[in-house]
Amino acid sequence: MLPTRQRVALDDTPDRPRRFVFVLLPNFTMLCFCAAVEALRIANRMAERQLYDWTILGEGGTEIAASAGVSFRVEDDLIELARDDTVLICGGIDVQAATGKRLLNWMRREARRGLVMGGLCTAAHSLAVAGLLDGKRATIHWENHDGFIEDFPDVELTKSIFVIDGNRITTAGGTASVDLMLKIIADDHGEELASTVADQLIYNSIRTDQDTQRLSVPTRIGVRHPKLSRVIQTMEQNIEEPISPSILAQQVGMSTRQLERLFRRYLNRSPKRYYMGLRLQKARNLLMQTDMSVINVALACGFASPSHFSKCYRAHYRTTPYRERGAQGARMMGQA
Repeated sequence: MLPTRQRVALDDTPDRPRRFVFVLLPNFTMLCFCAAVEALRIANRMAERQLYDWTILGEGGTEIAASAGVSFRVEDDLIELARDDTVLICGGIDVQAATGKRLLNWMRREARRGLVMGGLCTAAHSLAVAGLLDGKRATIHWENHDGFIEDFPDVELTKSIFVIDGNRITTAGGTASVDLMLKIIADDHGEELASTVADQLIYNSIRTDQDTQRLSVPTRIGVRHPKLSRVIQTMEQNIEEPISPSILAQQVGMSTRQLERLFRRYLNRSPKRYYMGLRLQKARNLLMQTDMSVINVALACGFASPSHFSKCYRAHYRTTPYRERGAQGARMMGQA
């Protein structure tokens, strides 16, 4: 029996437990899945009754390997579900390769029956391919933002840690699963129980769908200099049409030489080189996550000449954009 101070008083109405159906995709992220299940388990424990139930499915109905190499035995194949089930697809690395025709047909069928459908981590991609996010607000891990925006223009992509839009749910990955589940628990059974679950998880700051997933610029670069942060933020927001260092400097009330010194002092590189790194990182994301041509990737990242793009890419990543695209295709074919 738990100490009295830890118990949460709930309505004694013997409601049927709310059931979550976790669908594991190959190379799914363990943290997202396990964090969600643990929040539900602790809610049951704190309430001292079965508020939530869950089952684990996977294509083939046998075992699914996580990106960490750990295999999970699933309880069943992609079966027909009850109408009041909540489905959470668990994505991870190479979600494009993991989103096959059978999974898409199953998701569409269950969605037509009115089930709540959600995607953890990169699984928003799977929902979007199935057409289940058209006209909806959604989120996905920040590393997949660039490719998602290009592939799914009918989805209103946000930078929130999780989004609930009607009967569609998406999260950014990582510990965002905890925040999502705490929100659901609070809506179902009250803030007190959600707070108690958070305490058990040693989760000190419960985030909402208004919180964004990436750290602030000063935190990411490890430097708290307001003008430097403003310049980097401007760079990140202007990848397709890069802004010259002189204009960037002018915008924050500095000379070009002062801006150069600022970048050298704190980041050990020039503004031009730092900006180039941001543009090439986006280019790599687009090459790995979309079917955009190399020429269109170059244009989307501010390169007027494909040859210049290829030269810069090779100097930074020690391979060409074409080889990068070919290697990614080979990896995906090997997992098909």
